Amino acid sequence: MSENVNPEVAERLVQDVSTWYFEQIVKERRAAVPDTERLELLKAGLAECAADQQALEDAGPDEVAEIAARYAARSQELRGQ
Repeated sequence: MSENVNPEVAERLVQDVSTWYFEQIVKERRAAVPDTERLELLKAGLAECAADQQALEDAGPDEVAEIAARYAARSQELRGQ
């Protein structure tokens, strides 16, 4: 991918997905009977977001574009649930 994507755009996309995971973790923890398996999956997703956000700090244009595309798709997928 050689498309130039502003790093701030990629960061916003990662943050949007991170927020979704965080909100779902809070909801799951507040459930009468939390689903521990789902909670672990949500925590793993949030950890992946944190790792990608860190990677953006030193990422070149191709990696920034790849991360942005991945998170744009993931955001759509998660919001569609």
